[in-house]
Amino acid sequence: MTIRRSLFVVLAVAAAALAVGGLSGLAPFGHYPGPYGDIINAVGTHQQHVTNMVTAVTFDYRGFDTLGEEYMLFTAVTGVALLLRDARGTAANARPKRIRGRPRLGRSEAVMTAGRWFAPVTMVYGVYVVLHAQLTPGGGFQGGVVIASALLFFYLGEGYRQWRETVRAPVLDPVEAAGTGLYAAAGFAGLLSGHAFLENVLPLGTTGKLVSGGLIIVLNLAVAVAVAAGFALLFVEFLQETRQFKGERT
Repeated sequence: MTIRRSLFVVLAVAAAALAVGGLSGLAPFGHYPGPYGDIINAVGTHQQHVTNMVTAVTFDYRGFDTLGEEYMLFTAVTGVALLLRDARGTAANARPKRIRGRPRLGRSEAVMTAGRWFAPVTMVYGVYVVLHAQLTPGGGFQGGVVIASALLFFYLGEGYRQWRETVRAPVLDPVEAAGTGLYAAAGFAGLLSGHAFLENVLPLGTTGKLVSGGLIIVLNLAVAVAVAAGFALLFVEFLQETRQFKGERT
């Protein structure tokens, strides 16, 4: 235990030194030193017809980088599924694992009620964040995580069996792949029309309206679908680890 604590202290001091060194070189708050942010703020609305410059950068000016980030998430979720999904299958009627010496507590009515209230509210808010990415802070990544979080509230409200009968891995697998593939496929729209890969070739619409930004809307929705399904798959795999299947010993 002494060795572990000593190692922790050494690593904590090293991490703190790196953090202090990195933060010490930052410009004062409100004094942005680089030119790129100022350029995007000056031309982004006119060029892309969006009012959220983060969305303009993420899904247009550096949209190719976002494609890589989406496939990194897709690869990570696939790796988790390969490691955790085994011959036990995905049965919804598996009983909880028991830990010796620890009593099994019943479900809290307060948690159940909160889960049933928060699930639909969180889902609606997640959809709102996704649809308004070109107008206000948010987007497919953030909204996708919020939508997936709504499924966790559903689990807390309804229990594992009902949750697993609704949230199914065989459905989420192709949905995540479809969202990831849609982003790449949308990039070829530019090539087919004689432009660059991922170039915004759709009508840009009216600035400030829900339908604006052209191809940005498609890319944002693709990311939202992939992220929401990907995180939901992670929840399925992790929660399945808490269940005990027939013939399995604790």
